[in-house]
Amino acid sequence: MASQLINKVAIVTGASSGIGRSTALQLASLGCCLSLSGRNKQNLSDVKKKCSEKLQENQVLIVDGDIGEESTRERLIQETLKFFGKIDILINNAGIIKKGTVEATPLEDFDEVMNINVRSCYHLMQLAIPHLKLTKGNIVNVSSVNGLRSFAGVAVYNTSKASLDHLTRCAALELAPDGVRVNAVNPGVIITEIHKRGGMNDQEYQAFLERSKTTHPLGRPGNPEEVAKAIQFLADDSQSSFITGVTLSVDGGRHLTCLR
Repeated sequence: MASQLINKVAIVTGASSGIGRSTALQLASLGCCLSLSGRNKQNLSDVKKKCSEKLQENQVLIVDGDIGEESTRERLIQETLKFFGKIDILINNAGIIKKGTVEATPLEDFDEVMNINVRSCYHLMQLAIPHLKLTKGNIVNVSSVNGLRSFAGVAVYNTSKASLDHLTRCAALELAPDGVRVNAVNPGVIITEIHKRGGMNDQEYQAFLERSKTTHPLGRPGNPEEVAKAIQFLADDSQSSFITGVTLSVDGGRHLTCLR
C-alpha cells in the first residue's frame, strides 16, 4: 500500500541530530512536509539541506530554539501553521538524560529532565490538538525502554519516560472519538549523542555500547534509522490506521530481560 505521508505536515522536535534527524530524512523520503525544531541552528540547516534533496525548498521549515521554553513551543506551532496552513503529525522527539539516583539527584536536574521530556511534550500536544482534530492527524511520542522497565542510576529519566508513556495512553483514549491517534516508540540503547550529553565520557560510552551487546537479546545497540522507521510506521495512516495508545518497543528485545 502506498504511503499516505505525501504532502502531510509533520512537526519533529529534536530534529538536529540522532533519532530526530533520521526521522526527518525518513519522512522526507516519503514526501512528507517538515517543520523541524532544535537548538542547534547550523545542524538544523544541514538537516534541512539533506531533506530538501528529496523535497522542494518550500516543503521544509526550521524553527530553532530551546523546546524547554514555552515561547519556543508556541512559536513552533504558530510558524508551522503560518508556513503550511495545517498540522497533520506531531513527533515529540526532543529529550535529555541525566545520571543520578533518587537519593542523590538534585531537584534542579529533576526539573530540567521533566520539563524537556514531559512538560514540553504535554504543552506541544495541547497546542497541536485543535489542529490535529481538523486533519484527523496523529501524535508519536519518543519514549524509551526506561519507561517500561526500571534501571538504577537514571531515576529521573526513568520517571520522565514512564510519565510520557501514560500521557500517550491518556491522550489516545481522549482523542480517539476525534479520529486522532496517539502512540509512542520505546527505543533501547540507540547510538546517538544523548548519553554523552548526559555526562558519559568517551571511554564510558564505549564500555556502555559494549555492554549493550549483552543487555539486548539481539546482541547489539540500535541505530537511529531503525527507530525512525518505527516512527514513520506509526505516523503513516496507510500502515497504522487502527493503532492507537501503543508503546512500541524498538529495543532489540531489551524490555523482555531481567537482571542476571
